[in-house]
Amino acid sequence: MSEMFSHSFVVNALTVSAILGLLLSYLGVHVVGRGIVFVDLALGQISMLGVAFANFIGREQTVISIIFTMVGAFLMSFIKVKDKRLKHEAIIGIVYAVASAGTVLLISKSPHGESDISEVLFGSVFTVTTAQITSLAAVFGIIGVIHIIFRKKFFALTEQFENRQIEHMRIFDLWNFLFYLTVGLSIVFAVRLAGVIPVFSYLIVPPVAAILLSRSTKAVVWTSMIISVLGGFFGIYFSLHFDFPAGSSVVTILGAIFVLVALIKFARFKSVPVVNDNQAEEHSHVTE
Repeated sequence: MSEMFSHSFVVNALTVSAILGLLLSYLGVHVVGRGIVFVDLALGQISMLGVAFANFIGREQTVISIIFTMVGAFLMSFIKVKDKRLKHEAIIGIVYAVASAGTVLLISKSPHGESDISEVLFGSVFTVTTAQITSLAAVFGIIGVIHIIFRKKFFALTEQFENRQIEHMRIFDLWNFLFYLTVGLSIVFAVRLAGVIPVFSYLIVPPVAAILLSRSTKAVVWTSMIISVLGGFFGIYFSLHFDFPAGSSVVTILGAIFVLVALIKFARFKSVPVVNDNQAEEHSHVTE
């Protein structure tokens, strides 16, 4: 395993995976808490729609991708479903489906359509350059600092969504928009390097696994980040050892960690003795 660190492209891949995992797993705690797990897929796909559109018209990809994502984040910040028959995911899922269809339509007109789609979905962390890592670290660092400084505001807002207490929320809420803006920006840079599916996995799998293991919010955040870093590291190792694509390997390892956590949770649940009403009544008589 130590041989991994002798190759610069592997070190770059591990560095990118760690940076992505730490921030995305934290943001994922909010995403899962709000019940908007499709937001990553939707914004990621909107970002890729911007890339595909830029290729189609022959313009610079990054700027157009950021514009597309920022517009998408701005519009999503207005989504507040008050009808109990609907959930946020339904609306966001529609956005994802339409953006996906548009991306495929535009990519199909490029000379390397199939390879472009594969890179959009799973990325290529083994080809990441030092300059790209520096840019990613700078952007993610700024986003991380924003969330550290205003963490109480963001967690309070997430709690409102968890409890469905959004009836009195204004049409445009600055903190809600800022949340979507930071998620959108992180996804723009993350998807370009790692692909839509791995980014989605970093955002959703670690927080869900952490929720199964922990109760307090603080414990969930730290557990989520630890799981994401472990998933990225062993995913890269799995990819190198068995000659599999890196993005798919990371997603597979994260999935395996989730299954393991679910089994642990199930085993804990089965080991807790079930107290029926008669036993509870007998116990009450004894204590009296």
